[in-house]
Amino acid sequence: MAPNPNRYPDQRLYVCITVDVGDADAQAVFWSQALPFDDVAEFGHYRVLSDSTGRVPRMVLQPVAEPRSAKNRLHLDLHVDDIDAEIDRLEALGASRRQRFAEYGAEWELMADPEGNEFCICRY
Repeated sequence: MAPNPNRYPDQRLYVCITVDVGDADAQAVFWSQALPFDDVAEFGHYRVLSDSTGRVPRMVLQPVAEPRSAKNRLHLDLHVDDIDAEIDRLEALGASRRQRFAEYGAEWELMADPEGNEFCICRY
């Protein structure tokens, strides 16, 4: 299926990734250090993280009362050159390792942020 260049002809489109969190302020600290976000804005109880260069999508941290109870249906894959150095850096920020995978010439580590939301550190 070919992309439709006329889908949003009269407006700018950008992508936000919204993550349900228990503590938006603590998660804003973690994700603003884990990814190249240089701005954290407060909109009521929401926190919006953005990168002034536009290299990465905005991240919206949405506080919810209930904790994560099952596997994420959507997760971030962070592609890096040195997977072990990035894992060590993120662990120092509060992330935790879950499981290492390698297949089809790719390698990745399933990790979790301080609240248990899963993401992967990848090298292809």
